[in-house]
Amino acid sequence: MTVLGWILVILLFAVGMAGAVYPVLPGVLAVYFAFFVYGWFFSFEAFGWVFWTIQTLIVVVLMVADYAVGAWGVKKFGGSKLSIWLSTIGIIVGPFVIPAFGLVLGPLLGAMIGELIRGESIERAFKVGIGSVVGLFSSFVVKIILQLVMIILFIIWII
Repeated sequence: MTVLGWILVILLFAVGMAGAVYPVLPGVLAVYFAFFVYGWFFSFEAFGWVFWTIQTLIVVVLMVADYAVGAWGVKKFGGSKLSIWLSTIGIIVGPFVIPAFGLVLGPLLGAMIGELIRGESIERAFKVGIGSVVGLFSSFVVKIILQLVMIILFIIWII
């Protein structure tokens, strides 16, 4: 059972880290769930209220930052609320519609379409689309760093 427990914990960490880049996967929730799997297989004894408070705060920050950082990129490059919404939809739908490149093209095209609907020029729409991609990659960096912090804190807590 020990081996199975560790395999599940590591698998959830891997899914979580992949989810930092591929939005269809559960990301931070997989990392968070790994702590429960560890507790169920081994013990919750190592985790006190400080551990759970820190980890829960990181989860909340990540969930808010995931949207906010992407929206920041669109806003920073002069995009509208419509562009933010369509960029967000593009992040979710893009990988399914264009499997190899949809993760980048989805938000780019979504933001561009939003601006074109508003009557902006193609150049302006493209600039806002680039902002959505900048926001997307910034979001990846934030998620990867904070999820690594979660995993490192877990390791520190169980040692």
